[in-house]
Amino acid sequence: MRAIGIGLIGTGFMGKAHALAYRAARAVLGDVPPARLELLCEVPADKAEAMAGQFGFARATDDWRAVVSDPRVDIVSITTPNRLHREMALAAIAAGKHVHCEKPMGLTLAEAEEMAAVAAKAGAKTIVGYNYIKNPAFQHACRLVRDGAIGRPIHFRGWVDEDYQADPDLPWTWRARLEEAGLGALGDLGCHLVSMAYGLMGRIESLVADMQTVHETRALPDGSERKKVENEDVATALVRFENGAQGSLSASRTAWGRKSKLAWEVHGTSGMLAFDQERMNELQLYQNDGDRALQGFKTILTGPAHPPYGLFCPAPGHQLGFNDLKVLEAGAFLRWVGGGEKSSPDFAEALEFEKVIHAMAASAREGRRVEV
Repeated sequence: MRAIGIGLIGTGFMGKAHALAYRAARAVLGDVPPARLELLCEVPADKAEAMAGQFGFARATDDWRAVVSDPRVDIVSITTPNRLHREMALAAIAAGKHVHCEKPMGLTLAEAEEMAAVAAKAGAKTIVGYNYIKNPAFQHACRLVRDGAIGRPIHFRGWVDEDYQADPDLPWTWRARLEEAGLGALGDLGCHLVSMAYGLMGRIESLVADMQTVHETRALPDGSERKKVENEDVATALVRFENGAQGSLSASRTAWGRKSKLAWEVHGTSGMLAFDQERMNELQLYQNDGDRALQGFKTILTGPAHPPYGLFCPAPGHQLGFNDLKVLEAGAFLRWVGGGEKSSPDFAEALEFEKVIHAMAASAREGRRVEV
C-alpha cells in the first residue's frame, strides 16, 4: 500500500493524540495504509522542531500554510483552537488535501455549514474527532438497540459533566470568548453526547433548552483585571427524536468531581442500557424476561467478542483507553483515503451534531422550542 502523508497542525493534548493514533493505526488494525508522519506545525519554530522529533515527524514548520500546500502531505490534521478550524480546513480542501479536524468544526453553525458544503463540492474526504463513538462498548450498545434487545426505544437520558472550569479562581482564557471558542460546554462536551444520542436513537427533531454561565467573570492570568465569560458553563435540553422517543441532554464544565462523566441511558419497552465514559469498558444491560425474582442489571465487560477490541488485546476485561479510540478513528480515515470503505463522521454527518448544539443555544436565548 502507498504510504499516506500526514501533516499535523497543533501539538497539544489532541495533537499528541493524533500523532500517536496515526503511528499506531497500521500496527493495530493491519489492513490500513501506512501513515508517513511528514510535516508538523507549531509555534515558535524551535518548539515545532522539538515536537517533530518527539512525535516522529520528518519535518517541522511554524507556518500552517506550508502544511496545507506541501505536496507530500495527503491528510491535514487540525488540532488547533476552535477559531482556526474553518480557515485551515478550507485552505486544505482548496489545496486538494483530505482533512481530519477536531470538533467543533466551526465557531458558528454558518461556519460548519460552509465547511461541509465546500468539502462536498470538492469531493474531499473528511472526518471530525468524535472518537467516543468508536468505542466497542458503544458499538455493541447500538447493535443491541437495533436488534431489539430492550424492545422499542422510548426515552434517552444523557449527561456529560467535567470540572475543568469548576474552580472560580481559574484564570480567564480563550475558551471564554465567543470569537475564540464559540460555544462553551456545548462545543467542548455537549456535541460528544449528541453524537452518541444519534447513534443510539437517530436524529433529534426539536428541542427546548436553557443555559447558564456559572462564573460570569474570571481574572486575567496576571491578575490585572477581570474579564467576562461570554459562553455557557452549563446547558440542558428536553428533546424529541424523529422516531417518536423523547429525552434529555445536559452538559456542564463546572461539575466538581466529574472528570469525564459522559453517561447515558436508553430506556426501551422491555429493558434498558446504561453507559458511563468514566467506566468506558463496561455496558449495563437490563432485560425484562424470565423470573422477576432473578432479574437485574448485567455488566458486560468489553473483550474480543466486541470488535475491534481483539485487535488491541486478546483478553477481555483488560480495557481500552481514550487514545485507543483515536487509533480506531485515524485508522478508519486512512482506510477511506486509501480507497477503502467510508469512515464517519465526515463534515456532513458532524454538521448534524452541531445543528443540535446550536439549536440548544438558540432555544436558550430565545426562550422557545426550536426545530433542528
